[in-house]
Formats: sequence, C-alpha cells, structure tokens
Amino acid sequence: MSRIGYKTVDVPAGVDVKRDGDQVTVKGPKGSLTRTFSDIITMKISDGAVDFDRPDNNNKTRALHGTQRANLNNMVQGVVNGFSKTLKLVGVGYRVQAKGKTLVLSVGYSNPVEMAIPETLEIKVPDNTTINISGISKQEVGDFAAEIRAVRSPEPYKGKGIRYENEYVRIREGKTGK
Repeated sequence: MSRIGYKTVDVPAGVDVKRDGDQVTVKGPKGSLTRTFSDIITMKISDGAVDFDRPDNNNKTRALHGTQRANLNNMVQGVVNGFSKTLKLVGVGYRVQAKGKTLVLSVGYSNPVEMAIPETLEIKVPDNTTINISGISKQEVGDFAAEIRAVRSPEPYKGKGIRYENEYVRIREGKTGK
C-alpha cells in the first residue's frame, strides 16, 4: 500500500500555491501552472508546505490521495526547475529540423512529417538526430515526447526509429534463412 499521499509537499521560497475552489495555481520563477483538483481530498496550505488528507479508505479516494499529491509536487518542481526529455533518431537518413514553430522529421516515409510545436514547450535541435524538449509542465513535456516517438517507434530487428535518450531497445534475431 502506497503512502505517497501522506508525504508533505515542500514549497520553496518564491513559489506561491493558491487554491480557488477546484482550481489550484502554482506560481514560481519559471511561470505559472493551473490544474483542477478533486475536492474529495482536503488540501492544507501552510507556510512552505502543503499536506493532503483523505476522508475514508475507499479505493478511489486512496488513489486520488496519492495522485493529487504527486500532481502538486510535479507542479512545484516544474515552476522551480522545469522538466526535459531528450529523443534520439536512430537510422540511416533519419534527421530532424526545427523550422520556426514546426518540427520536421525525416524518418523513412515518402514525405517528411511536420509537427506543430506547442506554445508552452521549448524545442532545441542540437544536431540533426537529437531533440531536446523542455517546459514547466511534466505532462505536456511527456505527452509531446510520446507523440514524436509514435511517429516512428523503434523496431525490434534493426533498432531503427525514434527513442528516448537512455531507452534500451532489445534487438531480436531475424529469420535464419535455412
């Protein structure tokens, strides 16, 4: 049984946490994030700390308890440090370019794949096979990284495709031809 919901979320100096009904807003040096939280779980905001408490031990309530605590902690970490993910393109002729607010992927299809970059994210392309995604929302960074990876996910025979920086792709043995 997880006890994540009972851990206190430490709020560093310079970060402001406010609750207005269902909406919780966290403002910090990198920006501001707003998210809707359930009112089933009680949130106690004090000086430099936020505590969560649940009214009963129902399965849904227990799940919400830990989830809401983790979401608020990610919001606080995002406005202080931010989040980032790095993707690598593996394959002959695979390359990426950032053209304004568009990411252009050449990954073995007959035409390049163009993806619109969300306004809240920052995309850097240090070389033509690396993509760095950064932003203050962990969910948005992860969702966009998964969206890019889904364009050409790594295949198990040669390992070609778009993968996360430290992702291990197990290469399978092909047909022996005998």
